[in-house]
Amino acid sequence: MQKIGVMVCGHGSRHEQAVSEFSAVAQGIRARFPQYAVDSGFLEFATPIIRDGLDRLREAGVERCLAVPGMLFAAGHAKNDIPSVLNRYEAEHPGMKIEYARELGIDAKMLKAAGARIEEALAAAPSDVPREQTLLVVVGRGASDPDANSNIAKVMRMLWEGFGFGWGETCYSGVTFPLVEPGLEHATRLGFKRIVVFPYFLFTGVLIQRIYEHTDRVAARHPDIEFIKAPYLNDHELVLDTFADRVQELLGEELNLMNCKLCKYREQILGFELEQGLPQQSHHHHVEGIGTGAAEVEHDHHLGHDHHHGHHHGHEHGHDHGHHPYPHAEHPLGPRTLTSGSSED
Repeated sequence: MQKIGVMVCGHGSRHEQAVSEFSAVAQGIRARFPQYAVDSGFLEFATPIIRDGLDRLREAGVERCLAVPGMLFAAGHAKNDIPSVLNRYEAEHPGMKIEYARELGIDAKMLKAAGARIEEALAAAPSDVPREQTLLVVVGRGASDPDANSNIAKVMRMLWEGFGFGWGETCYSGVTFPLVEPGLEHATRLGFKRIVVFPYFLFTGVLIQRIYEHTDRVAARHPDIEFIKAPYLNDHELVLDTFADRVQELLGEELNLMNCKLCKYREQILGFELEQGLPQQSHHHHVEGIGTGAAEVEHDHHLGHDHHHGHHHGHEHGHDHGHHPYPHAEHPLGPRTLTSGSSED
């Protein structure tokens, strides 16, 4: 039977605290897999490098290595740089088979961890501002890969909607646009009393410091707005659990179909926790086969309004066919603006 090992591949940083935080994450992954040899290394800027960790695993007799990228999203480092190092090592050491896991990505556990960090910041805030008067700004690393950049926008949207904040914006610490300072300046023009700045980063470093410094600069220019700096992800237990999930996927212990990882009926998605496990049933049986013209007239004739379905079937109704109620139905910028007599009519 092949001896299995796990290799955690980090980016690396010149910032000692970032290196220390990565080591803590690697230790957390090691604790989750006591049955395997677990090592770690960096792509650049820090030691040990990835090859060093692979050497130690090979010397420990590992024949099957499960390599996990310590990356939030798949951009150049996860798509090209780390695979290049791994492929070369495998070619030079044919006795070790290396399998590469996917990045952390957009995941229900990661969203919960992000939500917990934002909750920490809100709990420590000096004043009590309603969420609908709060604007969320999620700051991503920024890459030359639009796919990775778009993932930050999706994370922001899911956090925005999960919390029921008044508005949400996305900006980036570098490479792409908008950058942090112009992004925050734009946010100040939207009329909200509070702005929460959340760096969607795994570890600290120069970029985190710059994000907070830019936040302080913009806050100084807008003393009428309360700015809150939320902590980054770091070694939150759910982050470590997501890393462990990526290893389990390589072991073939999990099968992902459709978009089940973010399905609110399968996972407890932030803000929609009560919908997990609801029965899988259609609430639209009474409109199946409806077309236009004669077909619509025939349908109305058969339904009538004296049937015994238990609720009104007119097609201009306002009910939700039995769906679970939307948690932010009363949001001032949301569904209620579509009711008759609103300014949106």
